[in-house]
Amino acid sequence: MTKFTDLALSPKVLKAVEAAGYETPTPIQAGAIPPALEGRDVLGIAQTGTGKTASFTLPMISMLARGRARARMPRSLVLCPTRELAAQVAENFDIYAQNVKLTKALLIGGVSFKEQDALIDRGVDVLIATPGRLLDHFERGKLLLTGVQIMVVDEADRMLDMGFIPDIERIFSLTPFTRQTLFFSATMAPEIERITNTFLSNPERIEVARQATASETITQEVVLIKPSRRDRAAKEKRDVLRGIIEREGEACSNAIVFCNRKVDVDIVAKSLKKHGYNAAAIHGDLDQSQRMKTLDAFRDGELRFLVASDVAARGLDIPSVSHVFNYDVPSHSEDYVHRIGRTGRAGREGKAVMISAPVDDKNLAAIEKLIDKEIPRAENPVANAAPKPEADTEEKPKRGRGRGKKADAAPETKAEPVVAKEEAKVAEKPARRGRNRDGGGNKTVGMGDHMPSFIAMSFEERKAS
Repeated sequence: MTKFTDLALSPKVLKAVEAAGYETPTPIQAGAIPPALEGRDVLGIAQTGTGKTASFTLPMISMLARGRARARMPRSLVLCPTRELAAQVAENFDIYAQNVKLTKALLIGGVSFKEQDALIDRGVDVLIATPGRLLDHFERGKLLLTGVQIMVVDEADRMLDMGFIPDIERIFSLTPFTRQTLFFSATMAPEIERITNTFLSNPERIEVARQATASETITQEVVLIKPSRRDRAAKEKRDVLRGIIEREGEACSNAIVFCNRKVDVDIVAKSLKKHGYNAAAIHGDLDQSQRMKTLDAFRDGELRFLVASDVAARGLDIPSVSHVFNYDVPSHSEDYVHRIGRTGRAGREGKAVMISAPVDDKNLAAIEKLIDKEIPRAENPVANAAPKPEADTEEKPKRGRGRGKKADAAPETKAEPVVAKEEAKVAEKPARRGRNRDGGGNKTVGMGDHMPSFIAMSFEERKAS
């Protein structure tokens, strides 16, 4: 079995790896580190949670140990799709480079330009950035990329989903042609294939698992639900989520709950807190400091449930997540693999449960086609407790303008006279118009027996009365 000591890493890097408690590299690390140390371009394809971050940070640190950075000209560049992933890469760099004198800068949104400019002006060996903020600094004339020796693109398929591909192509054009490129992705969409063919030179391709496969240590389930009524669908779905959590019991030590929309992230988090669960939301609209504070609380075990949008679906290394709950079926089937990859990491056991309504059938089928297997169906934990449609129908009359008991009593007291009055109107219509409405042979002559007695009186009699 391959060990880190067999990978030709520098002694100082090996010492840091040993201090971190690692002895055996993962397949993607064992495959990517040797060619990276040789200076070759690398194309790494592996499912999430397999250790891709160390696959490029370890050889980068070994190769950059010699040399010195110049002001505004970083020696290496790591591009990440999200702020959280960029911050995590920076943390990994600090761990593995503790015995080497290298400088770094983190360029992400939500942090002032002034602080980042100060770091760049001093010169950095490793620049870790999101594409948008990197280009902002370049446009302001604060950054030059002509000194980049090593360029890393992490989670390239997520870059594609977020619309960063034009930015990536522009950044490639700003770096030297002689750079070394390390390109990592969990899936290989045609657009990503085109970029690798354009910007990578004879890369060493390492594919340690079939594209878009989930770890075998993750137990997968899907709970099929059918809302009793459209306006109750959201509430009943939240009831099912809480039922699943209760069913898992103590085995669910912590979990990430994924929603497709930011507004649902906030609603689900508030609902869980309302019912006594320790939960918080994280999505792209939150302030960066709040997002990092929430993530730190989840990592430290202070927070049990993290309700998230796909901003947290890629690359975040939180090794002890016991469960992933897909509150919504992802609209892109690849996102399912990345979401459930937050659990079952580094050989641990994990469980992923998804809630699917009839409207999600098409997306569910696409996911099962992608992973090439049917996801086992689980029983709805609140199926027997679901409200009956008949009971909902009976409650409808309560929606009046009145309040309290008056609104409830109004239909009962007025319903009978109204019906009687309407019936009387229908009965009188043929008499007033003199028409035969019943289709029979009986004809009304004059006013019939219904003529009022005062009409038959003479003028003198009426005057006398």
